[in-house]
Amino acid sequence: MADSASAGRRLPPVAELAVGSLCLIVVGGIYLAAHIPGPVSLTPAIVLWALAAALLLVNAALLRRLSGFAWGRFRQVGGWALLAYAISAGMLEYVFVIDRVPAKELVWLSLMLVVYAVDIPLILAFSVARYQASD
Repeated sequence: MADSASAGRRLPPVAELAVGSLCLIVVGGIYLAAHIPGPVSLTPAIVLWALAAALLLVNAALLRRLSGFAWGRFRQVGGWALLAYAISAGMLEYVFVIDRVPAKELVWLSLMLVVYAVDIPLILAFSVARYQASD
């Protein structure tokens, strides 16, 4: 149950930034997947990945500065969600390999999968922990 202090306090926009990062990754993945049968310019995908990774790093910095937060619940929810999304990302990686995605595109799709597999558990864990009593 949330205590009144954590319910009314102002927290950084962690979930919002993670959703922004996830949107960038989805757009980059769709761009690559749409062009893979033929020649692909990797520049848009690299830029989108770099922006998404930067948002993820900003989120990590914002989370690191939080005090009086339900870190135990964050780790519990985040850990299980990370396991589930790591499996999901692994299955997608397997599909890319089986479909013989070219090496350069596979590298960037793999890096995008890493951000995807971290962003969603981050959103879930933060969204749950923000309403819990602090540790």
